[in-house]
Amino acid sequence: MEFGVHLPLMDFGGHPYALDHLIAYTRTAAQLGFTALSVNDHLVFSTPWLDGPVALAAVMEHSEKMTLATTVALAVVRGPVAVAKTLGAIDRLSGGRLLVGVGPGSSPEDYAAVGLNFSERWQRFDEAIGALRALWWPDGGPFVGRFYSTEGLSLEPLPAQPHGPPIWVGSWGSDAGLRRVARLADGWLASAYNTTPDLFGEAWLALRSKLADHGRTSDTFPNALATMWCYITDDRIEADRILKERVVATVHRPEEMLRERLPIGPPELFAEKLSAFAKAGVQRVFIWPVADELHQLDRFWNDVRPLVAAT
Repeated sequence: MEFGVHLPLMDFGGHPYALDHLIAYTRTAAQLGFTALSVNDHLVFSTPWLDGPVALAAVMEHSEKMTLATTVALAVVRGPVAVAKTLGAIDRLSGGRLLVGVGPGSSPEDYAAVGLNFSERWQRFDEAIGALRALWWPDGGPFVGRFYSTEGLSLEPLPAQPHGPPIWVGSWGSDAGLRRVARLADGWLASAYNTTPDLFGEAWLALRSKLADHGRTSDTFPNALATMWCYITDDRIEADRILKERVVATVHRPEEMLRERLPIGPPELFAEKLSAFAKAGVQRVFIWPVADELHQLDRFWNDVRPLVAAT
C-alpha cells in the first residue's frame, strides 16, 4: 500500500490559508516519503475552501518526485476546456507527474454558482471525460457531443505525458458509478468517509467483473482511497474533541458514522483500519490530518506506517 497526502485546503481551525504553511506541509510530506500530493475541489462549500488547482501549482516545485493529483477536479462545474488548460499546464510544468481524478461533484451549490442544471451532471460528466481526452490528444480526433465539442480547438502547449495525464474517475461504489469507471477511467478513486473495508471489497470485486465485461484486465487497474481525514492521539478525550469540534462541525456528517470510518485515535487504530482496507484491495490511501498537520504527518510516517507494513 502506498500513501499520499491531501493539501490542507479547508481550515479545520488550526491554520490560516497561507502559502508558507502549504509549502512546509509539501516539503515535510516529500521528505518523509509520501508518494503523492493531491487536492480536492469545490467552488462553494459550507467551509471556506482554497482553490485546489491553484494551490497545487503553487507548491509544485517543493514536491520533489511526488505524483500530483486531483481527487477530484470538478470537470463539469469548471468546464472541460478550462480544466484541460489548467491541468495540462500543471502536467507540463511538473514534467509529467499529474494524475487527474475527476468527478461530477455532489454539491448542487457548485452547479448553481455557474448556472448549470444539477440534474444534467452525469450526462455532462461522461462527455467531459471524452472532451478532456480529445483536448490532450488532438491526433485522436475531436470530441463532439450534446454538451461539449472540441472541434477546431487547440490547447497547446500539450501536457508532458503523451495523450495527456491518466484520468481516474471518482465513485462512492454505486453500480452505475462502477460501470462508469470500467467504461471511461484509467483508475478508480473511492472516498474514505463514504465507505468501509467491507463495502470497498465488494465494490472492488464488482468493478473487476465490469472491467472484464469491457475487455479490460483488472490485474493492472489502479485504485486509491481519498479524503481520509485523520488525527493520531493516545488521548481518548482529545480524540473525541477533535472528531466533534473539527470534523463533525465542518463536514456535517453523523458523528457515529465518522467515528466508525475515520482514524481519529491511537496509531494502532489507524493501522488496523488501513490494514483492513489493504486486505480489501486498496492500493493507495490519501490522508488528510485535521489538526497539527506537520506533526501529524511525522506521526503517521513513523508510528502508523510501520504497523501497517508489519501486518
